[in-house]
Amino acid sequence: MDVAAPPGRTRSRLYLLLILAIFLAPLVAALVLYYRNWQPTHTKNNGELLKPVRDLRNVRFTRADGSAFHWNHEDHVWRLLVTPPANCGSRCDRLEDTLRRIWVGLGNNADHVQVLWVGSAPSARFRNLIVVQADPGLAARLPDVATPTAIPVYLVDPSGFLFMRYAPGFDPGGMRRDLQRLTSQGGM
Repeated sequence: MDVAAPPGRTRSRLYLLLILAIFLAPLVAALVLYYRNWQPTHTKNNGELLKPVRDLRNVRFTRADGSAFHWNHEDHVWRLLVTPPANCGSRCDRLEDTLRRIWVGLGNNADHVQVLWVGSAPSARFRNLIVVQADPGLAARLPDVATPTAIPVYLVDPSGFLFMRYAPGFDPGGMRRDLQRLTSQGGM
């Protein structure tokens, strides 16, 4: 004798299975993507993420006045690191002007961004441009070296980890958007 479930109970079970499928489908999809090592082809950031990140906390930086520069993660200040070659002249002046315009464009969040300029100071300067000298260990931690025709800019988090590179000729609007996201939301 075969006893079939009443139609109401069958319908309830189908609804329960449908609800479970709706909640489990994203989890299954996420697990499949994770174990297949899928990465999105385009990310929100405009700079190039460095893998692995480089630890700059032990690099000694000395300010122009002779005092030491220390990383302080509690100040929540992001740093743009520029290591131009000696005597880069008008290229350095144009880069400084671009960085100043980006900094001004941050508005209320501008105080959460500093520019660390390694070497001799550019001809023009703004409030959050800090001229520093670094120990020789810095060059070994950078992914590439600036040349007179190509000066990359690096993004350093408040703790002192170098994690992003902006190639020479970068889009200033893209860098500004990255910095706005970092300074207004606390992360990327």
